[in-house]
Amino acid sequence: MTIGPVEYIIVAFPGNEFNGGIAPALADLIDAGTIRVLDLLFLAKDGEGNVLTFEFDQLDELAPFGDLDAEIGGLIGPDDIEHAAEALDNNMSAALLMWEDTWATPLVDAMRDSGGVLVEGGRIPHELVELAFAELPPAE
Repeated sequence: MTIGPVEYIIVAFPGNEFNGGIAPALADLIDAGTIRVLDLLFLAKDGEGNVLTFEFDQLDELAPFGDLDAEIGGLIGPDDIEHAAEALDNNMSAALLMWEDTWATPLVDAMRDSGGVLVEGGRIPHELVELAFAELPPAE
């Protein structure tokens, strides 16, 4: 089985304000076959810097994530949690999300079958893309 590119994000929520607002967008991507969620974990840092982790079924605010068509769990480990926690201020929470870009699997297969080897990849921050497009001359 070919696995497409795998990505992760850490999304912070100031004030430990977890909610399920991104769950419908994730569900749409899953249902369309665009992504496959591999793991999802929530963490919070309290006012004294203590870190707690949560699964979606432990807090009412996270219940919408339980409806995702995903086999979640096992890939995000203690080092990942520590890394995410370092980025959080006290009284902040985060979602750690890991997914496979299933839309890219045919491209990955073609690159591998043709002898291609990925040398580097990355994600360009949205703010930089907006700035670059804003600096382009108007279309004629």
